[in-house]
This record gives sequence, structure tokens and C-alpha cells, in this order.
Amino acid sequence: MSSPWFSVGLASSYFPVTDANSTALSELPTPTCKYDSNGDQRRPIGCKVFLAPSDGSSRAIQLSHDPLEQERAALKEGRQVLVFKYNGKMHAVDNKCPHTSYPLSNASPFDIEDFGITLSAGLTCPKHSWSFDLFTGASDRGKYRLGIWDAKVCPATTGEEGEQEVWVRRRDKAMTTRIHE
Repeated sequence: MSSPWFSVGLASSYFPVTDANSTALSELPTPTCKYDSNGDQRRPIGCKVFLAPSDGSSRAIQLSHDPLEQERAALKEGRQVLVFKYNGKMHAVDNKCPHTSYPLSNASPFDIEDFGITLSAGLTCPKHSWSFDLFTGASDRGKYRLGIWDAKVCPATTGEEGEQEVWVRRRDKAMTTRIHE
């Protein structure tokens, strides 16, 4: 059975990270703010962390950007998912390094290259500098594997015309296994 999809906000609320090895996702600067239909300021941010619903509902709880609070929230029921936009694509992964359980909201995205050709994208955990492929979850060391979530962008049901909403769900283990074969 597939995990349920849940909304993680408007695509415009995510800062478009394009610089490989730039800085930690949670520390990215916010560009010029935009205004929503109510005149309230909206600032895109580098990443968002959510406590995924464990009851099958489509409502997730957005967590603080503070890694200590994310660690405390890990004691609650549910899984944390880190969502960010890198090189024009939305990514969603477990918010803990499978090696040390360190919050990956402090990680830095990078391009996986060979002879100057970009093959994939990755995320480096700052705790021990382990890296993980954002499409397969494969680690650069050992058999550790980062949990990858499916992410899709759909037309928003509310807000301004043309807005898009990001939805994520836990990727099925069978799907992850097929990707790795």
C-alpha cells in the first residue's frame, strides 16, 4: 500500500538553491520578499522540515529550523521529512543522516560529477561529511541509505493564479529497491 501524499506548501515558498556546495540549507539567505493576496510578506527559505502524519492523514506539522528542536521532535510519533528545491527540482528526504541521525537541514547540496558532467545531485551531512545521492539514497561510504520521498508539484487549489503546491509522500520500499537494481 502506498503512503499518502501530503502538502508541504507553495513551490514559491522554497528558495531555489543553484550553487553546489554553497551553504547549509537552513542557513540560506532569503531573497527579496513577495506578498501574498492578503498583503502579508512571504520569504522563500532554503528548506522546510515536517513531521509527517503517522495516521494516514494529509496534514503534516512544520517544525522549527532549529536542529535541536528537530531532534526533540524526533521523539514524537512520525517521521521527519526535509523538503528543498535544488537546481529547479523539488527534493524530499528523511531529515536524519542514516549514519549519525544528525538533522540534514544542516546539510549542503552538491552536484555529483564525473569529468565535469553532472550525473546526479547529492547532500553532504556536516557531522562526518558523509554524502548521499538525492535520487537513490546511496551513500558514498558503507551500506547506509538515505530515505528518499516522492515529491510532485501540482497547481495550487488556493492562492494566486499560476501558483503551484508541493506534495510529498514516503517512497515505497519496493520502489526504492527497483531503483537500486
